[in-house]
Amino acid sequence: MFVTLFLVLMGYIVYFNVVKSEKIINSPYNTRQDTFSDRVVRGSILDRNGEVLAKTEVAEDGSEMRTYPYGEVFAHVVGYDVNGKSGLESAENFDLLTSNAFFVERIIKEFQAKKNTGDSVVTTLDAKLQTTAYHALGDEKGAVVVMEADTGKILAMVSKPSFDPNSVEDNWEYLNADNEQSPLLNRAMQGAYAPGSIFKIVTALEYIREQPAYGAYTYDCYGEITYDGTTIPCFNHIAHGFQDLNTSFANSCNSSFANIGLSLDRKSYAKTCKQLLFNSKLPSVLDYRKSDFSLEETSTSAEVMMTAMGQGDTQVSPYHMALITSAVANGGKLMKPYLVSEVTNYTGTPVKKNKPSVYKELMTAEEASILTQYMTSVVTQGTGMELSGESYSVAGKTGTAEYGSDGQSHSWFVGFTNVEDPELVVSVIVEGNEMQTGGRAIPVAKAIMNAYYYE
Repeated sequence: MFVTLFLVLMGYIVYFNVVKSEKIINSPYNTRQDTFSDRVVRGSILDRNGEVLAKTEVAEDGSEMRTYPYGEVFAHVVGYDVNGKSGLESAENFDLLTSNAFFVERIIKEFQAKKNTGDSVVTTLDAKLQTTAYHALGDEKGAVVVMEADTGKILAMVSKPSFDPNSVEDNWEYLNADNEQSPLLNRAMQGAYAPGSIFKIVTALEYIREQPAYGAYTYDCYGEITYDGTTIPCFNHIAHGFQDLNTSFANSCNSSFANIGLSLDRKSYAKTCKQLLFNSKLPSVLDYRKSDFSLEETSTSAEVMMTAMGQGDTQVSPYHMALITSAVANGGKLMKPYLVSEVTNYTGTPVKKNKPSVYKELMTAEEASILTQYMTSVVTQGTGMELSGESYSVAGKTGTAEYGSDGQSHSWFVGFTNVEDPELVVSVIVEGNEMQTGGRAIPVAKAIMNAYYYE
């Protein structure tokens, strides 16, 4: 009788841990998820240095409480596990509810009707950089994504306004009703913004591809351009004077880029945007919104000029811009972005590891080198000079993205550090009330870079 019961129990354990697929366990339609949590204490989520980002506290009476020591700081990327799940709590549900404790130990606990300890998810996130980014945004609405260019590791992902995952269940109705602040929205992944001048990275790439003599480009800027009844002004109507392609980029000259846009083959332009993952799936385990590029061969000249300088109907997320910037920094190759470094059992023994891998070549190494030169000029002589003079070098692009009918603008910065051997990729957006190109986004980016190199 004992042998029979033992074999039945063994069979169930194998079925439970092996046959059940990750897809089934993670499915929100799986009504048996509670069965898994009845047998396994949900594992912890850690930053790359072992800092606890989420854990399950078990009281003496056996009751459990999921806690988040950093509160609002990691709310969107780590997520919550009540009222449905979000963030890594959702994406890594299978691993968190899987126990790779030693086999005999699991058997003994099954006989004792005790729970096994779930595996821990060790992320690529860095608590220091995440906290710096969170505080650098202050009370502003916005988002930050920080990556390693040569590995694809995501080191920080912040969205504001945020929420406290420790009290999601209590505040659920309020959080969902606040449409103006949208605190549950992960702006880094799901925000859809006009890119403004950071899109000039894309426009410059297309011009380089179409014009072998791109280095001979010249334009005399008088502070605005008028074509076919449409006038496009430069920021604050500044007349930049004689410009080549490099200085047009460094000074973020709208007139010059509107002029460039008029010369582009629209079908080829759309193809380049598709290659850069616009209107396409993005590599991500988290929920995201596709970016939009809608320029057609039949589009008007006004639409072309607006699109070329980053306005029009183009929309992009901070995450997507981090991917494009990462490819520029990495010689044209986009490394597959990832948030989980490894999964360990409760003793710290690794059971699963992720390694860097190439996701896609977005541009050639030569094209990436040219864009790097232009982005370096932004910092050394253009709109991003606030980032110059540090022990580390920076290549980047500032942006001011107008939205709505009342003239409000978002502030953008995308860039990377240590230009000769790129390390840190940073994408920042600060919503609303922008007064100068990249003005409020640059200090956020600089705080993150300083924390990385000096603290």
